[in-house]
Amino acid sequence: MAHGVVQVTNPSSSRWRRRTGEYDTLAAALEAATDGDVLTVGEGTYRENLVVDRAVTLRCAGGPGTVRISPPAGVAVTIRSAAVVHDLQVEGQDASAAALLVEGGAPELTGVRISTRSAVGLEIRAGARPTVRLCSVDNPAGVGISVLDGGGGLFEECEVVAAGQSGIAVRGGATPRLERCRVHHTSGSGLSVTGENTSLEAVGCEVFEIRGTGVQLSARATAQLTDCRVHRTTGDGISLDTDAVLALADCDIHDVPENAVDLRARSVLTLTRCTVRRFGRNGLSVWDPGTRVDANQSEIHDSTGDYPAVWVSDGAVAILDACRVHDVPDALFVLDRGSRADVVDSDFDRIRNTAVSVSDGANVQLDDCRIREAATGAWFRDHGSGGTLAEVTIDGTSTGVIVTKGADPTLERCTVTDPSEAGVYVSAEGRGTFTSCRVTGSRGFGFHIIDGCRSTLTRCRTERCARGGYEFAEPGPVTEDCTSDRAATDDAPTPVPEPVRQTAGQSYGLLGGAPQGPPAATGAGQDVRVAARDSEDVLADLDALVGLDSVKREVRTLIDLISVGRRREQAGLKAPSPRRHLVFTGSPGTGKTTVARLYGEILASLGVLELGHLVEVARVDLVGEHIGSTAIRTQEAFERARGGVLFIDEAYALAPEDAGRDFGREAIDTLVKLMEDHREAVVVIVAGYTAEMERFLSANPGVASRFSRTITFGDYNSDELLRIVESQAREHQYQLGEDTAEALLKYFTALPKGPAFGNGRAARQTFEAMVERHAVRLAHVAEPTHEELQLLYPEDLPNLP
Repeated sequence: MAHGVVQVTNPSSSRWRRRTGEYDTLAAALEAATDGDVLTVGEGTYRENLVVDRAVTLRCAGGPGTVRISPPAGVAVTIRSAAVVHDLQVEGQDASAAALLVEGGAPELTGVRISTRSAVGLEIRAGARPTVRLCSVDNPAGVGISVLDGGGGLFEECEVVAAGQSGIAVRGGATPRLERCRVHHTSGSGLSVTGENTSLEAVGCEVFEIRGTGVQLSARATAQLTDCRVHRTTGDGISLDTDAVLALADCDIHDVPENAVDLRARSVLTLTRCTVRRFGRNGLSVWDPGTRVDANQSEIHDSTGDYPAVWVSDGAVAILDACRVHDVPDALFVLDRGSRADVVDSDFDRIRNTAVSVSDGANVQLDDCRIREAATGAWFRDHGSGGTLAEVTIDGTSTGVIVTKGADPTLERCTVTDPSEAGVYVSAEGRGTFTSCRVTGSRGFGFHIIDGCRSTLTRCRTERCARGGYEFAEPGPVTEDCTSDRAATDDAPTPVPEPVRQTAGQSYGLLGGAPQGPPAATGAGQDVRVAARDSEDVLADLDALVGLDSVKREVRTLIDLISVGRRREQAGLKAPSPRRHLVFTGSPGTGKTTVARLYGEILASLGVLELGHLVEVARVDLVGEHIGSTAIRTQEAFERARGGVLFIDEAYALAPEDAGRDFGREAIDTLVKLMEDHREAVVVIVAGYTAEMERFLSANPGVASRFSRTITFGDYNSDELLRIVESQAREHQYQLGEDTAEALLKYFTALPKGPAFGNGRAARQTFEAMVERHAVRLAHVAEPTHEELQLLYPEDLPNLP
């Protein structure tokens, strides 16, 4: 296309300076022009390399887009002055040069369209400070806009339509400002800011449709984004590395398949009133010592993947103040020694798995926070992990707080409401200090502390807990001034007794006076070798259990079958190979764990198992928080039980009716394969309510076939409950006074026996309540006799609930 002429005029008011000239080329017109001249460029395509080194004005005679600057090679337009350029279309063809280069000065560019296949569409360097308005860059072969070497300037309502590399790259001490700009369809970062003393300020901008990271800062660069949107990237939404510093205010990061924001290597991020949503991995991913994120009044929600919304690891720090995290698989994961999260006045709700997880020596501090509708409220996982939860409310979870494997958190004035399982669950050498904490409306226990964990409970209270306020395993926690809503007298709440330390040869409740079997190896890493006993001695312990006649027959039949089979093998005969895995069904407190422990001992005495120890686990010990972790946890539990018995209590919890994306089925599938691959190494016993266990057995086609038989544990009748109380009285050197046995029979007959009835546990709790009331009765007797110190009377019985 031919081009027109270039008219040069000087609009000066002085008649001596007014002049006009016409030139055939832009180069000639620029050569003739002086500062202040106006170059009116005729329509057409100019195959020239322009160098604008005078403070002139260039404008198109025919309006925007009618003048094309399109040389065959080199920089199409170079500006080295305070020139004003309007409405040009610049087209470059040189893959090693910029299409439009601003090199020094403070020019103004308005309505310029750069459509090119160059190394850079628009390059600003050498301290240039242009004002660029309503301009666009389309450069599928290279960088859209590059600002470097101390350059800067103001970009208003500009657009990078496409770029083969970064949309806008800032480096070398440059400091541009973007206002209401759009960057999209790039094949590198949308915004890239690199290097010390390099900074970017963006207001009201949008970065989207990026094949890579939306915004990337590194190597001590800084940036401030206000009222900006970053979305639809293929990489992270925002990435910070190596001492980068970024402040986000009123920004929206969304529809990102990877991390919405990833920062590491001592980078610092501040979010104020920001929204992070619809991300595929972490909403905030914070790594390495010295790295820190400080979020205030921000919201993180609607994850599209299976990863924690906030991930803090390798010594990093996260601070959340007045934030909300919701509709995500997990809310906050803090991992590794030195990592820390401080959360104040924030909400975590609608969390599919765990709201707050602390592991590998990390630490958290939650003050005045609210956790709602999560599978687990807070989980302190292992040794060295801890922190403080103060005035935190946890509502509508499966389990409120879990403490395992040596973790030792502090909870003060916290409330757990309506958990479907335990309010607080401590196992596997977990500890924890709980002060003025409350559990209400639990469908399980209020505080469920097993494996003899030495937690400390002070001034805690439970109310309306279906299976009981407190369930402890010896030696158990230290308690002080803890109460339950189950009245010990008409006008006083039930105090929680200090756990009684068990001495050698003693037994409680279900053993009915028989010698206590070896301890269970229930915690992680507690592979306890059981001192071998003769099978008849162990069977004698089984026979000494109160009631359970049908259970004893079933176990004896199975043992006889195994024993005779071993003898047939020794005689060179073909022996039956019965499956040794069992299903125990029945109500709580009917002796399932005790029988499982004895069963393991018997198999060890027969040489069927190497150790015979018991590893007791529940759903919380097997099911992980993200894809792949459940299989690892299940394998670890199975390995701890090698040579013994793996006892899975409440196994039906692995197959909930509304499973959806629940990882419990992954635990079942893993368990089935392990049972097949290591059929001689471990005996697996699954236990739970009868109806629920039927659902569990149907969850995987291979489950039912792996278990040889189901043994049903019936509820204790009143006579058997009485025998348990009598046994405990003998063990603790008490005696039942006249008419006490008859009163106990009447009490147990009248005692409500719903689905959560504790059976042997109820008998033990009754005995403990009688001991407490006996102590209250004798506390005011100056010189009680030896007989009075032993005798329990009908008036020592607790009130019926």
